[in-house]
Amino acid sequence: MEVYESILCPFCGQASEVAIDTSVANQRLTTDCEVCCRPFEVTVECQPGEVLSLDVSSG
Repeated sequence: MEVYESILCPFCGQASEVAIDTSVANQRLTTDCEVCCRPFEVTVECQPGEVLSLDVSSG
């Protein structure tokens, strides 16, 4: 099951949404900010249908 979570860029503070596949228990995603274009990491812990924890870091 895919859910959408709101996140903030750790560099410029721009809000955006990221799609999370909750069927994968532990994930680490790298994405680029749509405004400042800097890459950052999103670390997620899930159980099916639910995000248990989400952390955004500058890497």
